[in-house]
Amino acid sequence: MLDHMTFRVTDISRAKAFYSAALAPLGYSVCFEGNYGSNMLGLAYPDASEPDGKKADVWFIDGPSPYDGPTATSGCHLAWRAKNRAQVDAFYKAAIAAGGKDNGVPGLRPDYHANYYGAFVIDPEGNNIEAVCHLPE
Repeated sequence: MLDHMTFRVTDISRAKAFYSAALAPLGYSVCFEGNYGSNMLGLAYPDASEPDGKKADVWFIDGPSPYDGPTATSGCHLAWRAKNRAQVDAFYKAAIAAGGKDNGVPGLRPDYHANYYGAFVIDPEGNNIEAVCHLPE
């Protein structure tokens, strides 16, 4: 089970604007902003099991990696689970409005499984992001 993920971006302000909008329909909001040698941004969703009532599971850092990695994380596929198909639709609409590029309109993907309902968008760094609901409707 994953606890959190961190991705490098070339522009933290652009990442904040894009991901704040794209992930809002899934219940996410900015929970952390700071500079610890690089700008950092954390997004979280409400989770009563966490000590502060929210779970920060996606983080962004700008600037080059101190480990000689690439300047930005690119070419990844990131998928967030949606509670229902309406959240998938809202994610797609918000991500496109925030500057994402269509990579698959909301809809069933029966080749994955009978109830797989997903939407795909390319983020500003070139990652394929998705919201998916696995439940029948």
